[in-house]
Amino acid sequence: MSRRKAAFLILFEVLLSGWLCCLPKDLFEGTSYATVVTDRNGELLGARIAGDQQWRFPPQDTVPERFATALIQFEDRHFRWHPGVNPVALVRAAADNARAGRVVSGGSTLTMQVIRLSRNRERNLWQKMVEAVLATRLEFRCSKDEILALYASHAPFGGNVVGLEAAAWRYFGRPARELSWAESATLAVLPNAPASIHPGKARDRLLAKRNRLLERLHARGYLDASTLETALAEPLPDAPYPLPNLARHLVEAQPRGEQTRTAIDISLQRQVEDATTRWSDELALSGTADLSAVILDIRSGETIAYVGNASPLRKRHGSEVDIAASPRSTGSILKPFLYCAALQDGTILPRTLLRDTPVNLNGFTPQNFDLQFHGAVPAAEALARSLNVPAVHLLRAYGPPRFLNVLRQAGLTTLPRDASYYGLSLILGGGEGTLADITRAYAGMVRSFDGLPTESPFRDRLALWYTFEALKEVNRPDEIDWKLIRSVRKAAWKTGTSYGSRDAWAVGVTPDYAVGVWCGNADGHGVAGMTGAQTAGPVLFDLLNLLPPTADWFEEPLDGGVWLDVCKQSGMLRSQECPDYERVLLPAQAQESEVCPYHKDGAFRLPPAMEWYYKAYHPEYEVRPATRDAARMEFLYPEPGSILTLPRQLDGSEGGAVFQAVHRDPAATLYWHLDDTYLGETRLIHQMRLSPAPGKHTVTVVDGDGNSVSVGFTVK
Repeated sequence: MSRRKAAFLILFEVLLSGWLCCLPKDLFEGTSYATVVTDRNGELLGARIAGDQQWRFPPQDTVPERFATALIQFEDRHFRWHPGVNPVALVRAAADNARAGRVVSGGSTLTMQVIRLSRNRERNLWQKMVEAVLATRLEFRCSKDEILALYASHAPFGGNVVGLEAAAWRYFGRPARELSWAESATLAVLPNAPASIHPGKARDRLLAKRNRLLERLHARGYLDASTLETALAEPLPDAPYPLPNLARHLVEAQPRGEQTRTAIDISLQRQVEDATTRWSDELALSGTADLSAVILDIRSGETIAYVGNASPLRKRHGSEVDIAASPRSTGSILKPFLYCAALQDGTILPRTLLRDTPVNLNGFTPQNFDLQFHGAVPAAEALARSLNVPAVHLLRAYGPPRFLNVLRQAGLTTLPRDASYYGLSLILGGGEGTLADITRAYAGMVRSFDGLPTESPFRDRLALWYTFEALKEVNRPDEIDWKLIRSVRKAAWKTGTSYGSRDAWAVGVTPDYAVGVWCGNADGHGVAGMTGAQTAGPVLFDLLNLLPPTADWFEEPLDGGVWLDVCKQSGMLRSQECPDYERVLLPAQAQESEVCPYHKDGAFRLPPAMEWYYKAYHPEYEVRPATRDAARMEFLYPEPGSILTLPRQLDGSEGGAVFQAVHRDPAATLYWHLDDTYLGETRLIHQMRLSPAPGKHTVTVVDGDGNSVSVGFTVK
């Protein structure tokens, strides 16, 4: 080979290598894109502007056929056939510019324009030559459709609108795939001179360009006469449309600069936002400014509607807070998880009598909402009525560390401390949870019942079914008896109200959906009289009625459990002395549950403190004399080991606490002692006001037969 041929070959290889390597791997590397969020079908929920303040949606892979046709016919009629450069167009442009004495035509192909958009360099002859070379390399790398998509995603459309999809939404309020021929033609001509001609500037010239393009499309057989006539009659868009702003807090939470498809159902989302805005505006009149709601599809486990904070147009402090993702005091909303967990491991049976008497545990003195005590209440009823004191006694039996672990397994992510920090108050709002987590945990119970994949710790279908049955019995806020009206949506639901009426909760599940509602004030101040049942409950059922019809109810499991004899009065496993019992299908661990201790010598007898309150609500309960081995008396207040803080009087002196005991014999006289000091006697009502000094003490009462009972406590 001659030296000339060798040199030529080397030069060719150098040029070829340079050509092959001349194009960056990512043409638009470093470009800032808007955050775009769509529903499950690709419908736009909302968007947030790019970092450079341009409405530039993330690149699309395809271009709608109408826009592609209009663009090619307007910009580059031979686009489908040339190799990136059209020499005929370049020569014609040069001749046109020479005749005009100025630049009137560029002769650039769409491929060359993609290169120019990616490089953003000064427009001159040298840059055009570089663009031509790079355009041929781009044609070698990408298909024609891919090049069209690059152009459509990065072309300017006037103002701060960049890219076809952003332009379609800003100028026409809908996606590019739904644009008419006239709308597609309008957008096709905009990038040609976006600074001087757009819907807000030189509208006559824009209209003329659009119509000429439409007539060209007709002449080349893309439009028939009727379609042309209709297209020419369409007006140009006016001011840019605001972009949709649905599920705004969910949109804010998505990755910046990316397009995210969520599981949201846009039609349902609109209905939910309308309903929650209406409710929020009404509740605001009584001081409840904020409202959040979440709806999950049980089968998919996905969130299909999400309102972080309703009524965005009603400006107030905290309106931008995403309450659904914010930790709030849980109130009583966690009680179903304790009930189900205790059923699952045999701590209780569905109707085990739970203690409902005054309690003071290291200074923690829970009260029921009505400030009454009932002595003993079946567990299912205690859950349905959301009684606090029985729930505390149940948590005490189950164990706070175990329950905390259950909540974490159920998906609550806002309980970082150990169980000793929360203590027994965990069941009454001593911990925090988010509406999103709690609603998902409720949904997890249904998914577990249905055998669907879930992290839920509840695996026993019978325990779950009994929980749903108990929650079905909750009184509705509208006082409708759903059992009498078939059209009312049946749901297992629970409410909660945090201390100080700061948070009102309502969460409900059906076989197909889980719905969660929170009401309150984002800044945390309470509202007198606000409760979960009366505030969040009505919103819950309004949202349930928006959902499609579902399966009627959870079908009772008929396997996987054990048949056991249960005492009808105590709800516990039958002892040999229980006269009335029934055979019940129960979770397998129910075999380890406690045997009824209340039947002795053929009589049903509760401990004195439980009996004292129970008999007032149960006239059928027969008070009987205590047998030799039965307790005759008991302290109602305080409980053993209580820590008491005595209030001060108005004059600053130490106040006192009222100690109370009960005796089975209504006529008994009790003799009171504080430590070693005799205090006096009581008859009929056994109460005594005491003001012990700080420190540890013991109070003892003795009846006329010499029986005694003592309670130790500490005064702070």
